[in-house]
Parts: sequence; C-alpha cells; structure tokens
Amino acid sequence: MQPLAGLDAASLHRVRGVLTDVDDTLTRDGAIEPAALAALQALHDAGLPVIAITGRPAGWSEPFALAWPVAAIVAENGGVMLRREADGTLRRDFTTDEPTREQQARRLAACAAAVLAELPGTQLAQDSAGRLTDIAIDHSEFTTLDDPTIARVVEIMRRHGLTATVSSIHVNGWIGDHSKWTAAHWAVETALGRPFDPAEWLFVGDSTNDQLMFERLPLTVGVANIARFLPQLQVRPAYVTLAERGEGFAEVAAALLAACGR
Repeated sequence: MQPLAGLDAASLHRVRGVLTDVDDTLTRDGAIEPAALAALQALHDAGLPVIAITGRPAGWSEPFALAWPVAAIVAENGGVMLRREADGTLRRDFTTDEPTREQQARRLAACAAAVLAELPGTQLAQDSAGRLTDIAIDHSEFTTLDDPTIARVVEIMRRHGLTATVSSIHVNGWIGDHSKWTAAHWAVETALGRPFDPAEWLFVGDSTNDQLMFERLPLTVGVANIARFLPQLQVRPAYVTLAERGEGFAEVAAALLAACGR
C-alpha cells in the first residue's frame, strides 16, 4: 500500500464515481462521521455519484438511503438495493424473488441456530431484525470474539452452504453468489443506467470483506483503520489514507475533487 498522497492526479481525473463500504469507512460506532457526510455532499454536488455497499441489513440502511446524498445503498453484501425515488419514497430491489427468499430464510435460521449452539458466547448482531437475505454474528460491535472463534463461525456457515465474509464488526453469511463486486455492477447499471466500467470507479474500504473489490478494481483506497486487518488480508488496497474511518473517506473525496478541479 502506498500513501494516498502518492496517487497521481491523472488517475483520479479518470474517476467518474465512488464505491464505498459503510461501517468504519464512513461511520464510527454506527453513525456517519460529519466529515464523511460533508464529503458525500461535495461529491454529489460535483456530479460524482457515490454508491455504498455494506454488510449492514436493509432495515438499518433504509433511513440512510433516504437521507444521504448517494445514488444507492446496496445492503447485505449485495442482496438488497435501496434507492430514493424522485418523489422521496424508498425503492427496494432484491437479487431473488420472494418465494426464494422465504425458502432461504429457513436455511439461514438453521445455520444461525447451529452457530449459537456450537459456539457458546456467540450472539447474533443486534441489527438482525432488519436482515432480509442474510445472517450476521457480532464479533466486534457489542461483543468481542477472538480470531479462532471468528474462523469457526465462518467454517460453520460454509458447512451450511453459505457464503461467509468477515467485516470490521460482523461475520456475515448468505446464500447465493452475490457479493460487493456483483453489487457494484447491479447498482451502477440499475441506479445510474450505464454500463459498469471498473476503470471509472474508485473504491474505499476497511476490512477483509472488501478484498474482492481491492482485487478487481484498478483504483482502491483503504482508510487508515484497515491496519487492524492487514495480517488477514490476502489482497490489499493500492493506497491508504492518513486518517481513519470517515475522516479518511473525506481525505479521498478531497483528493478526488482537487484532481477533477471541482
């Protein structure tokens, strides 16, 4: 990883939009940092759309999809897309139909029960009531799990046929091949009505569940608190900010806006 200051203006000038994680990239302790919210507004005003992709549930994300100046929020690691309509109402889209979601919900519940039974001390994420297409086990938000226990949670989820990833606060599990990468394609093409060209997008993230984006996008930045996950990262972002969380995202936005002369 190189310091963000080493990212040349020519590379930034080609960027047409920003893809970003949410938890600990825009937020601190579950709330968006003022610097990040101001950065989102500045990018919006400059005509640079932002699409947020998060492991957080749809229920948690809905008010932010309405309030933040973003083109869309894709929640549950690509399972649900939330957008503010022109009349101010919320639009919710899914990758699967309702009968499929109902069938999958039973499998997800069985897997969650197995995790809690096999690993005493584990607990569902407190935002679980808002989840529509996945499950989440808390490892760092309101409880703390050590690395071996986190690895066991992932193992149990995969044994039940789930895709499993570790964010900065939760272990998420879902059924299907959607991901932050497919979410980027889906959101750009649906919310913005244009083909997804990775060369036109910059991604900002902070943890192991952002690795697919770090690997596949040519321009990626980690906020400084990614340092916590460096031992677990097989793929790292190309650049890293000086500041953590939302302040780090604001650094990225400022560099982008300066390079674009906006």
